[in-house]
Amino acid sequence: MALPLFARFAALEWQSVNTAGTTDSSDESLVAAAKNGNRAAFGHLYERFARSVHGILLARVPSFAAEDLVQEVFLQALHSLQSLRDASRFGPWIAAIARNRATDFHRSSKPQYSLDDSSSAKEPTENHSGAIGLTEGIALLNAVRELPEAYREPLILRFVEGLTGPEIAARTGLTHGSVRVNLHRGMQMLREKWHRAAPQARPRAENEKLS
Repeated sequence: MALPLFARFAALEWQSVNTAGTTDSSDESLVAAAKNGNRAAFGHLYERFARSVHGILLARVPSFAAEDLVQEVFLQALHSLQSLRDASRFGPWIAAIARNRATDFHRSSKPQYSLDDSSSAKEPTENHSGAIGLTEGIALLNAVRELPEAYREPLILRFVEGLTGPEIAARTGLTHGSVRVNLHRGMQMLREKWHRAAPQARPRAENEKLS
């Protein structure tokens, strides 16, 4: 029997905050090589940090914009790489670039775009494997986006991008303890919000099944 959507989502919380972190000492060597013009090294940094950059953007801009902005963030990082003094801080550094780029997106966008992605869900997807389908996944993403920013970003990095608590800490500059607390409190707020919305969502879901 498939678990309800929120139960499947929340089951990852324990795994997230209790997974041991792994320190990849090659970040510094990749940054050093990229500073010397090694594009392959920067490509490895892209592969390593693209998910965290995408998650940070997804917490702040519509989904359709996040993909393009990832490319812009890494282009800006490439052009500004010489300004990064501490190579071990590449993760928090590029995270700050992503947050600033999201702010610029809203300043330059007229009219202002909504974070609600419900309009992009044309049809509900069939779900035979127990995975979160398109319609319900977008509903959950929109619920996360209504939370305070301190909780929104780590929740999306964890449950959308699949990063563990220690990985989120390494890529955002937060302490592991802060990530643990924000994930826990964010999950509590999301659980309350989801359960309040559930009675309203059930009739529509039932109508979709009958249509």
